[in-house]
Amino acid sequence: MALFRKKRGTNETMKHGAKLITIAKPKSPIAEQFRTIRTNINFMSVDEKVKTMAFTSANISEGKSTVTANVAITMAQAGKKVLLIDADLHRPTMHQTFELRNAVGLTTVLTSEADEIYMNQVVNADVIPNLSVLTSGPIPPNPAELLSSKRMKAFLKNVSSHYDVVIFDMAPILEISDSQVLAGEMDGIVLVVRQNVTQKAGIKRAVEMLKISKTRILGYIMNDVRTGADGYGYGYGYGYGYGYEQDSKKA
Repeated sequence: MALFRKKRGTNETMKHGAKLITIAKPKSPIAEQFRTIRTNINFMSVDEKVKTMAFTSANISEGKSTVTANVAITMAQAGKKVLLIDADLHRPTMHQTFELRNAVGLTTVLTSEADEIYMNQVVNADVIPNLSVLTSGPIPPNPAELLSSKRMKAFLKNVSSHYDVVIFDMAPILEISDSQVLAGEMDGIVLVVRQNVTQKAGIKRAVEMLKISKTRILGYIMNDVRTGADGYGYGYGYGYGYGYEQDSKKA
């Protein structure tokens, strides 16, 4: 049986939000896989602390927003104070996922001319215990310029001091130039790979682009893993970034 099987290349997540299996079925094997991902990320940050991290994919419809939301939830459930930011300024989904208004958000912060913005005016605090969400805000005509601005760097420094971890849902790295700009500001990046959808050439190119931006690749997550004759499961695997080029041959 397939859990939350999604048609390939659709706008389903944009319209209805990501599936929060870690809340709906916290004792399920899939929720446990997300907790395993959380643990592996924590191991990766023992020597080099990861305060800001992002999830991206090579292309659209590969499950990055679902992964991002559920990993953020597991971190909040573990007691960390988490801020989840929707930085996909082309196909935002987090307002749909958590049923929030999107009249203000990240773009509000980055386009404001005010010297100071009170976070309680734009951040949705404790959407679930320990997890706050900053939606994308209105979609701008110039996402790359906003994400590479001095105001973005100042904002990132500010929120990093108020949360244990800040997690970004970024646009696909091969399709949107904004992602490479933002990736270089992160302490670490996780690449989401969809089995039988993400092409090996796309994975290789995505890794190359992340390396060009001098981004630390924490690893990859493979989702939509085939579980047998009955179809697709919504399983997850984790691999380390430094072995990614070799591991990607299995995708």
